[in-house]
Amino acid sequence: MNKNLLLILIFFFSALMKGQNTDDTVFEKLNQSKQWHLKFNDSCTKDWQSKWFLDGLHADIKNTEEGMLFSAGNVEGDDAHNTVLWTKASFKGDLKIEYRYTKTDNKTIWATILYLQATGIGIAPYVEDIRQWNNLREIPAMKTYYTYMKALHISYASYDNKNTDMKKDYIRVRKYPVPAGQNFNTATEIPNASFETGLFNPNETYKITIIKTSQKLYFKVDGKDISKLFTWDLSNTPAITEGRIGLRHMHTRSAVYKDFSVFTRN
Repeated sequence: MNKNLLLILIFFFSALMKGQNTDDTVFEKLNQSKQWHLKFNDSCTKDWQSKWFLDGLHADIKNTEEGMLFSAGNVEGDDAHNTVLWTKASFKGDLKIEYRYTKTDNKTIWATILYLQATGIGIAPYVEDIRQWNNLREIPAMKTYYTYMKALHISYASYDNKNTDMKKDYIRVRKYPVPAGQNFNTATEIPNASFETGLFNPNETYKITIIKTSQKLYFKVDGKDISKLFTWDLSNTPAITEGRIGLRHMHTRSAVYKDFSVFTRN
């Protein structure tokens, strides 16, 4: 190998590792901060309707000692069988979210999504309080959300719609709404997506920790024998500052959630 090329590669990978170490350090400092205040806590073992409300007509939700089994409708490719579970509470400012997640389906297609601080775009009937137009989301088509809501979107344990390999998952962040006249796939993504993460095997429980500030988004996943941190720069996008948290399952997707907590620094 050319000596100069070797030096360039060494410099590149050293810089990459330094960046990863910096992210880990900043994340851990934020995570351990005494400034976080608990605003929402659900063991997910009791009646879900006390703290959440639902978009869609075909979801199945069961509270058990193991957590909340949340299943979308079972008709493949039918928007009416998508579903979103929303916190009744709304959250302002920086966020820390923790929960345990267990994928209970064996699907290799469709997405699982976490919505952060979702509000309506503020134009009637899509007013800021999304609960006021819950009836317009009885069929929870994706387009309704990315057209008429402001929110951050984290897709994880997710797959392309023609995928057949469970190892080919992705984690991706988007920001709503899609700008007028532009394409959802290209205009909403905040780089960079991650692929084939080695995470979210069926029936294995993972602890997920999300920290969102005005400048950065962190997504930490801890499993039995694996731990990974993903980060995104939010400094170049208009801030999302207040709203509800939502759990979206596309048709046929299901998972168990447990010990869901939300903290703010306000």
